[in-house]
Amino acid sequence: MILVTGATGFIGPKVVHALRARNLDVRALVREPRKATRIAGWGAELAQGDMTDAASLRDAVRGADAVIHLVAIIQGTPAEFERLMEQGTRDLLDAAREEGVRRFVLQSALGTSEQTKDTVPYFKAKWEMQRATKESGLEHVIFRPSFVFGRDGGVLPLFIRQVRLSPVTPVFGPGLQRSQPIWVEDVAEYLAHAVDRPDAANRTFELGGPDTVDWNELYERIAKILGKRRAKLHIPWGVARFGAGIAERLPKTPITRDQVAMLAGPDQVVSNADAVETFGLPLVPLDEQIRRAV
Repeated sequence: MILVTGATGFIGPKVVHALRARNLDVRALVREPRKATRIAGWGAELAQGDMTDAASLRDAVRGADAVIHLVAIIQGTPAEFERLMEQGTRDLLDAAREEGVRRFVLQSALGTSEQTKDTVPYFKAKWEMQRATKESGLEHVIFRPSFVFGRDGGVLPLFIRQVRLSPVTPVFGPGLQRSQPIWVEDVAEYLAHAVDRPDAANRTFELGGPDTVDWNELYERIAKILGKRRAKLHIPWGVARFGAGIAERLPKTPITRDQVAMLAGPDQVVSNADAVETFGLPLVPLDEQIRRAV
């Protein structure tokens, strides 16, 4: 039995589907079972619970052979990041250890490092999740993906709408930060195969797609596939932070100052080929990712 947390999020359903395609038994931790009918239809068992409820985590872990931990938030107060991501992960690890779980698979993120952990709550929380996993005594696998693109979630649909609908494409800063976007189903395959590969044990893998681009090139590729000609409007980082500060006052803010800080941070490019060499999985090229999302 494989327990998947965050099973109803952006990546979670793809992970459940990939596991079930391998005929593995799956239990999905969900807050609202009525929102999980699709993954239940694939044969996943539903466990109602919450990352802030340690008792529900123990119940969900009971009888599981492995755990794939996906839960994270992008926006929130420092206290919310600490409660949901940091303490929630510690509670989940404690439950996994008590129940004799064989392997714990964690999704972290590129950009998380000793140097960035004190810049924004998201990086701090991811850093603490990585640290807690490594120090848990459990056999583990940690994945650190670059930007994850998909058709029905993530940031790629937003980028496509910007290029399709606006005569001018806004780009933060000079647009030179580089990333290595990876298709969501490819990430799911990595996570699904990590539960039982002996050569992945106690290792951390950086994940990226086949193509490395900066923001300028990414928008140019989207425009070309859409058949559009779009000028780019470069927004200085200071202006972007100011605008995000105003946007944070909205009920559903499109972007926060912390997110601007992450975009202005280090490149999100993998530093080695360990994941490709270890797992040998096919990866979707960037242009094909864009075409699938159009």
